[in-house]
Amino acid sequence: MRPKKLDPRVQRTSNALGDALIALMQEKPFEQITVQHVLDRASVSRSTFYTHYRDKDDLFISDVEEFFELISTLIEQRRESSDRVAPVQELFAHISDARQFYAALVSSGKLNDTLEMGRGCLARGIERRLSQLPRARAVAPASRAVMAHGLSGALFSLLDWWIDHHMTYTPKQMDDMFHQIVWGGMGPASIE
Repeated sequence: MRPKKLDPRVQRTSNALGDALIALMQEKPFEQITVQHVLDRASVSRSTFYTHYRDKDDLFISDVEEFFELISTLIEQRRESSDRVAPVQELFAHISDARQFYAALVSSGKLNDTLEMGRGCLARGIERRLSQLPRARAVAPASRAVMAHGLSGALFSLLDWWIDHHMTYTPKQMDDMFHQIVWGGMGPASIE
């Protein structure tokens, strides 16, 4: 599944608005940010904004969904030949690099909604990946959705643990541990 192609101008505008909102969230509480603040930061007109979004919450949700859809399809986009079912290393590395934004999500009260959206997107990505991997052929198609949701939940549980433990392990080590969980129930795991 490939993301739909957007007009490059629309994509640039969307990126500018999303980047502006994220930057502002790291400077002040979400409830204090106005659409005008976002417009000023992004240098986008009010009419352009309202052509694409209802309000700042709609922009936020759209940006989060776009990020998780990108992450959930990353392995497919790269045409990886590995047995990885989710790009854990890349997700954890991104979160490690975005600690200030993570803190902004916590303080804004938007963390749980963000993580819930992430679990759903990653579950769909894991389900697609399981359908592509020869190693997962033993999993009945009807069971893939159930397994994918369980694995996505495990991934986000590992993420919570990793953050609570001050990111002691590297993103690569967390990727290896997650995939040991994935393949431990389907055969021997191989961790490099």
